[in-house]
Amino acid sequence: MTIKLHCFGESGHSYKAALALELSGLDWEPVKVDFFGGQGRSPEFRNDLNIMGEAPVMIDGDVRLTQSGVIQDYISEKTGKFGGRDAAERREILRWVLWDNHKLSSQAGMTRFLMNFLPEDKRPAEVIGFMLGRLKAAYAVLDAHLAGRDWIVGDGVTNADLTCCGYLYYPEPFGFDRSAWPNIDAWLTRLSEQPGWKAPYDLMPGSPADRA
Repeated sequence: MTIKLHCFGESGHSYKAALALELSGLDWEPVKVDFFGGQGRSPEFRNDLNIMGEAPVMIDGDVRLTQSGVIQDYISEKTGKFGGRDAAERREILRWVLWDNHKLSSQAGMTRFLMNFLPEDKRPAEVIGFMLGRLKAAYAVLDAHLAGRDWIVGDGVTNADLTCCGYLYYPEPFGFDRSAWPNIDAWLTRLSEQPGWKAPYDLMPGSPADRA
């Protein structure tokens, strides 16, 4: 049975789940969530898919999961991939998933939204400035950790990599310049060279161009 991932191209959190599915080799297909049209706020979406009103939502037969980290963990259970080789690696992967969700992707997603998807006269300059400072600190942590290593945990791609990259391939400005962070830049290049890798707008339906 084909796994369905309810997602949209602009969502870095959706991208984490979609990329894990794609690289895992599982049979899956994306189902577009019209986020900017308000679908996530609709009673149908909240009652039938996710009471939290968020994407992604993964449906695999009778299994329905939300939150990208949970979906990635399920993919690891199902395939034996990306979850680490032992208990110590699994804990370290979880550490980076939680760090990313609190310090990197959550900040990047909001900052990118404020800087690109709000009307220009509605963009809160002071908030954006504050968020850019927080993001710079997060980039510094990740760049320092990647010094002298190919992957965030262990010697291969894991969910730690697939979560921390969630927003870093997007072209819109949100305070991330790859050239300023050479270890992150090299890591993103290595990840993009993995068989099956695709950029967010190529992997999932929906992009800013659709609303232009």
